[in-house]
Amino acid sequence: MRSESGGPGGLADPVPGGRPGDVELAEELSARLAGAGVKGIAFCYVDTAGITRVKGVATAALAAAARWGVGMSPIFDIMLADGSIPPADRLGGPVGDLRLYPDLGQLTALAGQPGWAWAPLDRIEQGGSVHPGCSRTLLRHLQSRLQDEGLDFQAAIEIEFVLARGDTPADEFVPACGGPAYGMTRMIEMAAFTEDLLAALATQGTEVHQLHPEYAPGQFELSVGALDPVRAADRSVVVRQTVRAIAGRHALRVSFAPSVVAGEVGNGGHVHLSAWRDGVNLFAGGSGRYGLTGAGEGMAAGVLEALPALAVLATPSPSSFLRLGPTRWSGAYGCWGYENREAALRLVRGSIGQQADAANIEVKCADLAANPYLLLAGLLFAARDGLTRGLKLPAEVTVDPACLSHEELARDEIRRLPTTMTQALDEFARRPDLQACLGPTLTEAIVAVRRGEAARMADAEPAAVAAAYRWVY
Repeated sequence: MRSESGGPGGLADPVPGGRPGDVELAEELSARLAGAGVKGIAFCYVDTAGITRVKGVATAALAAAARWGVGMSPIFDIMLADGSIPPADRLGGPVGDLRLYPDLGQLTALAGQPGWAWAPLDRIEQGGSVHPGCSRTLLRHLQSRLQDEGLDFQAAIEIEFVLARGDTPADEFVPACGGPAYGMTRMIEMAAFTEDLLAALATQGTEVHQLHPEYAPGQFELSVGALDPVRAADRSVVVRQTVRAIAGRHALRVSFAPSVVAGEVGNGGHVHLSAWRDGVNLFAGGSGRYGLTGAGEGMAAGVLEALPALAVLATPSPSSFLRLGPTRWSGAYGCWGYENREAALRLVRGSIGQQADAANIEVKCADLAANPYLLLAGLLFAARDGLTRGLKLPAEVTVDPACLSHEELARDEIRRLPTTMTQALDEFARRPDLQACLGPTLTEAIVAVRRGEAARMADAEPAAVAAAYRWVY
C-alpha cells in the first residue's frame, strides 16, 4: 500500500507571528489563486463530534492568515452534532480564542466548488503554543515520533456514501437511483455524477483506485490512494467535501452517516494501514502467518486488542451502533482473519507479485462519523503499543463470526465490539495509556461529547437516531 508522491506535509510547530517562509509562500499562492479565479479559501478542521468546521477567508487575506492565524472559539471541541454544548471542565463557554493556521502545503483549489480553495488547519493558542485539543497536531506529532523511531505509516480511508434525490423534504430519504448492489444499472443511472466526480478528483490530484455501487440503496464506495497518516486524514476531509459539492451540482443529496436508514446496511469508513521500516513493508515478506513479520504481527495485534477502547474514536455516533451489526460486513466482532470481511481486522495481502507493496491491515469497524485525525492517532498508538509489547495475534477466524456458537466464541475469546456508547466509554476508561496519548484536554472532550450524544438519543427509536445524523457528516 505504497503512497503516491505528494507535496509537503503538516506545519512545523507554530511560533507567535507565523513561521519563516509562510507569509512569502502565502503571498505567492494568493496571487496564483486569484489569477485562477479563486475568490475564497475554506479553512477546515474536524471537531470531536466528527463535524467539519470552517472559516472562510478571502484569497487576498491568505498572507495575513498565514502570519497571524484566524480566530475561532475552542467551544467546538465539545459541541455536539446538533450544536448543543455539554458541560466540560477544561473547555466550554464564551471565553477564549484560538488561531487557525492553514497548512499551505495542502492548499487545494476545489474543482467541485469553482471560485474556492481549501486548506486543512492546525489550531494554536493565541500565545503560539499548541492547542491541546487539536487532533491534527496530535496526529502529526505522533507520526513524527514514529518516524524518529524508524517507522513510516501509510493510510487510506475508504469513503462510502449514499446518494439521495435532492427534491425531497429535508427529513425524508429517497434513493437517487435504483439498480442492484454492484450493478452496472446503478452506475449508468449516475453516469453524469460519477464522470464529474472523477474529473474533479483528478483535477485536485487525488489518486482514485475504485468507484462503484455498493450494497445499500443509492450507495457508492470510493477508494483512494494511500498517503502518510496526516495527509490521509486531510484527503478524507477534502474528498468528502468534493463528493458533496459535485452531488449538489447534480441536484443530489449525499449522506456519509453510519446509518442512513435504520435496519439497512450503513456507510463505513474502513481504514487501510501499512507500516514500513527502511522501505520494507512490515506486513509482508516475513516468516509469520501470511507473510507477517514479527513487527507487523505485533502492530496488528496491538490494533486488534485496542479496538474496543478505540470505539469512541472509530464508531463515535449513536448512528454508528445502528450500522455495527453482524452479517453486514461491518466488522462487529473483535477478531481478525485473512480476507475476512466480517472480522473487525482484515488482513489484506494483494495479488501475487504485488504483496510487498500492497499488504496491509484493514479496520472494518470504523465509519465516517469519526474524526479521521483522532481515529488515525488512535490506530498509530495501538500499533506502536503492540510492537513495543511484542504482542501476538490470537487464533484466526476463517468464517463469519456470527455463525459461531456461544461456546466457540467464548473458547476463542471473540467479543462483540461495543454495541452502545456506554459500553464504548467503559472500554475507553480501561485504557489509561490511550488517554495519556490523547492528553487530558482531548480525553475530556471525547468523553463529554460521547456522553452528550448518548444522552440526547437515549429515548429515541432507531429510525429517529438515523434521521438525526443522516445529513450532518
